[in-house]
Amino acid sequence: MGIFSFLKKQKSDRAKEASPSEDTASAEASSAPLEKKLTRTRSRFRDNLMDFLRGHKKVDAELLEELENQLIMADLGVQATQRVMDALEEKSRQNKLSAADDVRQALREELIKILEPVEKPLEIPEQSTPYVILVVGVNGSGKTTTIGKLAKQIQDGGLSVMLAAGDTFRAAAIEQLQTWGERNQVPVVAQEMGSDSASVLFDALQSATARGIDVLIADTAGRLHTQAGLMDELRKVKRVIGKVDPAAPHETLIVLDGGTGQNALSQAEHFNEAMDLDGMVITKLDGTAKGGVIFAIADKIGLPIRFIGVGEQVADLEVFESTRFVDALFNTEATD
Repeated sequence: MGIFSFLKKQKSDRAKEASPSEDTASAEASSAPLEKKLTRTRSRFRDNLMDFLRGHKKVDAELLEELENQLIMADLGVQATQRVMDALEEKSRQNKLSAADDVRQALREELIKILEPVEKPLEIPEQSTPYVILVVGVNGSGKTTTIGKLAKQIQDGGLSVMLAAGDTFRAAAIEQLQTWGERNQVPVVAQEMGSDSASVLFDALQSATARGIDVLIADTAGRLHTQAGLMDELRKVKRVIGKVDPAAPHETLIVLDGGTGQNALSQAEHFNEAMDLDGMVITKLDGTAKGGVIFAIADKIGLPIRFIGVGEQVADLEVFESTRFVDALFNTEATD
């Protein structure tokens, strides 16, 4: 099957017109520019940061101090903000910032620098055994929906997919995953609510291996990350999967709700300590003004951001591209 690249597929899909068979409203929503999908976060950058910079002709200590406050208010967090300000203050000392437009361009460059190291799209290599994606995160982060969208995109790319309903503590999670399976005609391995999660995933991987499935995506429990029992359970899941395939899981992916702001950063830290995460998905960025937290997460955690969630449609689970994301926030010409 070769290496499946989500980035190549996404760029190819963006170049095509919406299929005539799609619902018109859904097609228009999915094909909308990224800046449209990031309206609330973009408004915070545009209305606060950009308008503030346009109102200053002189670059001085007062401007830089207020800019620092604006970055904190945009949810970049203290560490990422300090990194940006250190760079801008150094450029100011070198007389490279003579006008507000210079500050704007320098700010754009520094924000891209923060995100570039985590711009690492998920690639699924060719292999003889199922590629196992273990998905973790707290309840309400959009974990199960992300799994459904991801499964559809993989399936559309020509690979076979199986889902494992490993969140056995919520009947709704099992039902939701089964609904995605039925909708996309993807097999789902599930047991009754309250079953041992590791057992479900063990059975699913054995089944996927026997059936020659390309990709197995496994859901997991999502109780609060402060509960030690959850982390112990997730570690057990990893160990059990490894008994079927020592290389599995091949990708441990955390789903974070961007709307929770700095709390998403805390979740990423806790789960990474317990699970040695491989990548992140930051969801619900279309409905929040707190999307600036993506810079804090990138700067402090440093794990690849595989996808961002910017809407309800399958195509709205987008591969993360740093320059495209920053430019969407800085686009002052787009209309909301």
